[in-house]
Order: sequence, then C-alpha cells, then structure tokens
Amino acid sequence: MLDTLRIHVDIKASGRVVKNIGEAAAELGIETHVLRHWERVGALTVLRDGNGYRVYDDDAVEQARTVMKLRRVGLSLPEVTAAMTPKKSVAQAIVKAKITALEDEIARRRQAIVFLQHTAECQHRYLDDCPDCARFARES
Repeated sequence: MLDTLRIHVDIKASGRVVKNIGEAAAELGIETHVLRHWERVGALTVLRDGNGYRVYDDDAVEQARTVMKLRRVGLSLPEVTAAMTPKKSVAQAIVKAKITALEDEIARRRQAIVFLQHTAECQHRYLDDCPDCARFARES
C-alpha cells in the first residue's frame, strides 16, 4: 500500500501568494463551479499558471468578493459584469438603474402590505363584496 504525502506549496506571483481554485472557493465560502461560471461570463478575471491551472492572487479573490457583494444586494450577473467595467459612468448607470428598480419594488411591496392588512381586517366575507378591496384590485 502506498502512502500519500500531501504538500501545500504557496506559489508566488509578483511577490504575492496565490491560491488554487479550491483554496479560493473555500476562503470565499462558495463552490468552485461558481468561480468558473463567473470567469466564463466575464465577471471575474483569473490568471493561469504555466500548466493552464487557475491561480487566484489577492486581486482575484478581492474581485470575487466584490462580485459576491453586488450579487447580495440584488444585481444580476450581467449587471455585475457591467458594473465592474473600468468606465465609472457605466458602473454608476447600472447601480442607479438598480436603485430605481429596488425603490419601485419597495413601493409595490408596501402596497401589497396595505392590501393584505385591509383584507385581514375586512368585514366582508368575499373580497369582491368589499369596495376597498375592489379599489386595491383596480390599482394593481
């Protein structure tokens, strides 16, 4: 039976420690396939070593963290990719459009809460019998 010896080697690129995809994914708390997908769609730029393996330096890991933050606040992956463009005006336009969309969603949710609060307290057996419920339905 052969014994396996596992050695961890820190590769230095330009004086910085780099990680393989598994190490980067573990540090970020995500699966490796997510990092591959982000790279494939252009949301993440990753260096390759001489054998073609992905290597994640500090910049790539930080870029992945930024992708995660932007996804967490509601940007789609295409929006993330566009927002990470070097041109600041493009990024700002994407973010401002997302803010407007979120504000619209908040207004719709507030209307839904008002409607549901009314229906919870409504004295009518059927919503169709209530003029206020009918008004809410027309506003939708």
